[in-house]
Amino acid sequence: MSLDWIIRILTENWPMFLRGAGFTLLISIIGTIIGSLIGLIIGVIRTIPMPERRMKRILLKVVNALLASYIEFFRGTPMIVQAMVIYYGSALAFNIHMNHIFAGIFIVSINTGAYMAEIVRGGIISIDKGQFEAAHAIGMNHIQTMTNVALPQVIRNILPATGNEFVINIKDTSVLNVISVTELYFQTKSIAGNNFRYFEAFFVACILYFIMTFTVTRILRYIEKRMDGPESYTMNQMQVQTAEGMLRRTKT
Repeated sequence: MSLDWIIRILTENWPMFLRGAGFTLLISIIGTIIGSLIGLIIGVIRTIPMPERRMKRILLKVVNALLASYIEFFRGTPMIVQAMVIYYGSALAFNIHMNHIFAGIFIVSINTGAYMAEIVRGGIISIDKGQFEAAHAIGMNHIQTMTNVALPQVIRNILPATGNEFVINIKDTSVLNVISVTELYFQTKSIAGNNFRYFEAFFVACILYFIMTFTVTRILRYIEKRMDGPESYTMNQMQVQTAEGMLRRTKT
């Protein structure tokens, strides 16, 4: 490895590295946000209690089966294969020619949504059942229970897993080079092909990937600490607002 070549590649091609890193962050940020929203919606739907009416019960089972199929498919296949199938398949089967960046965001979003759906569902299930029973006792339906009781707790509990998905997406955007998305890996491959210094070019890319993931990890940990509050702060029974407390106040 030549330090001179690393410096030369970086100084001569920094606009391409910067453009690639920018697209990598753009796709991973938007894809994680949309994927989290998809997972949130699916997680709430999959935790809906089974209704008593037969038609509603059948409809819910069908919806749950479709959502389970979506989750299993996108969790069970590599993103690089999904990118090839969706991008080229949509053009061949439906004559839909997607923009490369839009296709990258779409693929990352639906892939992330499948993982986030199970994370959200696990977060909802982990909440004490007594809170759901108390919320239903004061007349809340499932949506009201989710928005007022469960989701505020779930969002905090799944924040580390969501941050982990974000970091994974930053790295996994590299597979989108197969559909010509000009993210960091694609730009690095082009730079390496111009001067045939593959090791030096990808060494620079490695450092850039590390800077992005390390920075994101530090920011997310800071946000977690802010949400947790100061370490010396302790909540007493009167400061904790739960569904049971809401029920007692309603009766009085």
